[in-house]
Amino acid sequence: MIPLIKDNPPQQYTVSLGQKGRLVLPAEVRRQLGFEEGDRLVLTVEADGSMRLISARRLAHDLQGMLQDLQPTHSWTEALLQERRAESRQETGQ
Repeated sequence: MIPLIKDNPPQQYTVSLGQKGRLVLPAEVRRQLGFEEGDRLVLTVEADGSMRLISARRLAHDLQGMLQDLQPTHSWTEALLQERRAESRQETGQ
């Protein structure tokens, strides 16, 4: 299950920028967001200079949900199979 935080007021944490630009997220934040060591994260810098951090897993899940209603109206695979079957029938005289 991918955590989703709703209806909570924004929380603020003070963090320090370490060597080579490393930023350590507080354990409470990692637990709250379900982040684990090795997770891929997507960092977005907003126009106002703020940053947004989301797990790649959450982003993929959200995008999948947005696209689930977009069912293809035409199956290219089925069309190709029908075409090949018709060609086969013509070749065999059926």
